[in-house]
Amino acid sequence: MESSEGPRSGPGTAVRYAPWPRPKDSPSGATGSQVTLRVNGASHAVEVDHRTTLLDLLRERLALTGSKKGCDHGQCGACTVLVDGRRANSCLLLAVAMDGCDVVTVEGLAETDGTNGDLHPLQRAFLERDAFQCGYCTPGQLCSAVGMLAEAESGEPSVVTEPERAPGGPVPLTDEEIRERLSGNLCRCGAYPHIVEAVRDVIT
Repeated sequence: MESSEGPRSGPGTAVRYAPWPRPKDSPSGATGSQVTLRVNGASHAVEVDHRTTLLDLLRERLALTGSKKGCDHGQCGACTVLVDGRRANSCLLLAVAMDGCDVVTVEGLAETDGTNGDLHPLQRAFLERDAFQCGYCTPGQLCSAVGMLAEAESGEPSVVTEPERAPGGPVPLTDEEIRERLSGNLCRCGAYPHIVEAVRDVIT
């Protein structure tokens, strides 16, 4: 095995690092665990490396490629999914921490609110309003919008919510509220106005 010390530099000295330990080189259970989670209504029991993110588990192990890997730093929102009903950036969540959780990806949205196999109302509105161009951010935009509607319905305020609003009741979703609550999802194509219109179609 190569030296586990830090890199050494100097004339004629190669920089060397100790190789990252692989599961087969380590005691059983040291780098992986069995987790069971529900994804789009189906239960999955999988062995995951402790470093695996929920996003990589969904895409690489479960073949659910709707959630996109954009920045991989939780800044673009392309990987947004619903975890136990709340929206989350799946690139920032370790899969091992999702044991027992209920996850919904864009592939499962129709099952949450569609009828007879139809699309989710937000998916239908995005199509009718042409609220996408390249479509790369659309899965995250949709999951975020679904989570946002639930948050507003439960009375959860945002930074632009009027302080005079009666506490406990649903938050009226003005255009300003929609923009603020979806501000964590970026669209390089600039389809923001149509996205707001699509959300308004669903709530009106």
